Amino acid sequence: MRKVIFDLDVLRSFVTGMDLGSYAKAADRLGRSTSAISAQLKKLEEQAGTPIFRKAGRGLALTEAGETMLGYARRLLDLNDEAATALHGTELEGWVRLGLQEDFGETLLPEVLGRFARAHPKVRIEARVVRNAELIERITSGKLDLALAWSDGFRTAYTDRIAEVPTCWVGPANGAVRWHAESGEIMPLASLEAPCLLRTVATKALDRAGIGWRVSFVSPSLGGLWAATAAGLGLALRTPLGLPLKVRQLMPGEAGLPPLPKLDLVLHRAEAEASPATERLASIILQAVRQTVETVPQSRIFEDVPDYGVVTA
Repeated sequence: MRKVIFDLDVLRSFVTGMDLGSYAKAADRLGRSTSAISAQLKKLEEQAGTPIFRKAGRGLALTEAGETMLGYARRLLDLNDEAATALHGTELEGWVRLGLQEDFGETLLPEVLGRFARAHPKVRIEARVVRNAELIERITSGKLDLALAWSDGFRTAYTDRIAEVPTCWVGPANGAVRWHAESGEIMPLASLEAPCLLRTVATKALDRAGIGWRVSFVSPSLGGLWAATAAGLGLALRTPLGLPLKVRQLMPGEAGLPPLPKLDLVLHRAEAEASPATERLASIILQAVRQTVETVPQSRIFEDVPDYGVVTA
């Protein structure tokens, strides 16, 4: 059987069009004509040996094979860009101070640090996984260079709005939810210690729906919150990102719970013109976040996020 070697330029056009939601926009972004992009997509389907697109109304949607191809295309492009950076960016040195919200500590952080360390072994990273309020305090006081955080609309001096992610009610993975709105009982709410942005979102949603609530469990850490929720001590509110197996996202309307808003995910920077090492780490974070958020239904990736590019030296 003849081995297929995919063209990285073709894969980049494919991925860019999916990210922007339009291949006309992809043509503008990549400096190509729309006919050239169309020819590339035709070539990709020929190489794949199976349809990648299907008609969906007036536009196109991915087939199951197309979804698979998109995942591999992203990985191939990431590896290519990482190799290019490793070859030309080993001169980067220094120190970068990174802060992340707890939801990303166990999922995103290892991937980001691994990719960055392989490409830039001379750069040292100080990573701090803390709550939103502390991230904001540290970025504004200059104690962090970058901070990935949730936002209720607050912006620091240099904030990039990356994505909009739905929030969800969370209950134990095993067994049905014991509480139901129709019972008239007060809803037990498990949350992190105040101040907590997601705790505020939960209580506002319950108040609007006229559902009584009480804080049944308070934890200083996300690990404690997951343990309490899994044990059935209360229902929690988070996003679908980073949920452990012992809890589950409740379906919309389950147990009579009210609908919830979406949250902005933002990247705060301490300075407008950061060091090359900081900008390179910001680029890797942006790529990793896009890949993570795209797996969550109803999420939205913003197109106006700056392209940090590949910073070398």
